[in-house]
Amino acid sequence: MSSRVSVVIPALNEAESIGAVVRSMPWGAIAECLVVDNGSTDGTGRVARAAGARVIEAPRGYGAACWAGAQAAVETSDVLVFLDGDGSDVIADFETIAGPVLRGEADFVIGSRIRGRRERGSMNLSQVFAAHLIGALVRVMYGFRYTDMGAFRAVRRSTLERMGMTERTFGWNLEMQVRAVQVGARILEVPTDYRCRAAGESKVSGDLRASVKTAWRILGVLVRTRK
Repeated sequence: MSSRVSVVIPALNEAESIGAVVRSMPWGAIAECLVVDNGSTDGTGRVARAAGARVIEAPRGYGAACWAGAQAAVETSDVLVFLDGDGSDVIADFETIAGPVLRGEADFVIGSRIRGRRERGSMNLSQVFAAHLIGALVRVMYGFRYTDMGAFRAVRRSTLERMGMTERTFGWNLEMQVRAVQVGARILEVPTDYRCRAAGESKVSGDLRASVKTAWRILGVLVRTRK
């Protein structure tokens, strides 16, 4: 099992939290923890490397970082696990996320914060509303019901390659979910716990302009991926 999983963490200015996230990895169950420094100016890459991660750099953009991490993962890894570097995803749920893919029961597993236990304040009302809205739209447009677009997810590498991902911004998560339906992947959504970020501010929910821009981009993904 240890040679089959690469954990990919896109990170932009997460120096205060990334060290603890990397150290919390289930090191006996993964081949590597790959932190993709997405243009940080606070030493995120240095902190991650000191904590034991392999660090690469990628152009700015959440999706660009995820894509770069997927391409850089060691060849022995046939399962990729994605999560955020702010400490909000609960590593104790790693087996819940990665296990079904490793056992051949699913090709794509996504953790649902909506269905799991959320620490008070970890998601604001606009995030919860957006999760429900996008879930409803995807169900109408693509016939599959998701309840969330959270970062914590696992995908079979061969399945990701079939998806033909092109999104390089915050629409990456949604595009992956839509493409999974389109390529006929075996999809599983599981409840996962969620905490308030360990430090710093969200790149999306902490800024009104960024939130609006991200929402517009996500809606664009729904239109662009429509067959």
